[in-house]
Amino acid sequence: MRKLVILIILSSLVLFSCRDKDPFIRIKGSTQGTSFSIICERKRSVSENKVNRGISDILTRIDNSLSVYNSSSVISRMNRNEDVVADRYFTEVFELAQEVSELTGGAFDITVGPLVRAWGFGPEARAKFDTTKLDSLMQLVGYRKVRLENGKLVKENPGIILDVNAIAQGYTVDVISRYFDSLGVKNYLIEVGGEVRVKGTKGGKLWRIGIDRPYENNLLPGADLQAVIELKDRSLATSGNYRKFYEENGVKYSHTIDPHTGYPARSRLLSSTILSSECAVADAVATATMVMGLEKTIEFLENHPEFEAFLIYSDTSGYFRTWASESLKSSITEEN
Repeated sequence: MRKLVILIILSSLVLFSCRDKDPFIRIKGSTQGTSFSIICERKRSVSENKVNRGISDILTRIDNSLSVYNSSSVISRMNRNEDVVADRYFTEVFELAQEVSELTGGAFDITVGPLVRAWGFGPEARAKFDTTKLDSLMQLVGYRKVRLENGKLVKENPGIILDVNAIAQGYTVDVISRYFDSLGVKNYLIEVGGEVRVKGTKGGKLWRIGIDRPYENNLLPGADLQAVIELKDRSLATSGNYRKFYEENGVKYSHTIDPHTGYPARSRLLSSTILSSECAVADAVATATMVMGLEKTIEFLENHPEFEAFLIYSDTSGYFRTWASESLKSSITEEN
């Protein structure tokens, strides 16, 4: 699933004309059908070229493993039932996805691939959803219908298609974070498609992340913020349905598919920001909460204090309201 892109509030994102005076290396680019932005402290022992090469290599390897838009990737070949052995990236993402599926009662499920495509949110051109095919498509959905055995993906039905877009970008953040840790980098911010991991500080100040106000015409990330969250040594991911949808015959169809019903999820919950130690987990849980809806999400969070959250929802009159974990409230500044 595609996620919201959230703004990184950094007054010095503009490159200085005198690069050698900038204490941070700044890298931007495109990957996995979205953008990425990375800021890390300069170290005499680590050249900027080395950092660039390392990140480029990671992004290429993950694309070759997890991208359903790459026809030769590991996941694409598995979806075609070719004889392929899972690499480290696929294995780690698959195992994490299964854990989150169990944790969320199936609200997160990487086997929704057939439904994602049928509703017009996959790599192929959008086609009108045929409701007469729903029952047969639902036979292909269910995280317990797939498993890894000796590196091979085993499916209960060969028609099962995996889609890891709702966890892959957060996972990419985690892999780059590990790379920086291996280099001894103590202060950095990594953002891929709006999913973020920060470590340390920026010049002694906490990293500040902006959360967009969730209305459908708010198309430019950072143009209109609902809140700013200060972070240190934490991962954050945001999911929402107000940008990624299509309209047909006056009906709006969200890109978040409910694995239990086969239909796009609909609820008063407009945006869900999840904080966790691992960005991949935050990414997947944020997606799951959009399926759960507001009340079930709050109940889930109260039972799982390892996560913090900032939720934006609409009340019965259509006005924006917010909910935040008690432990997170002191780190949030809400905009007017």
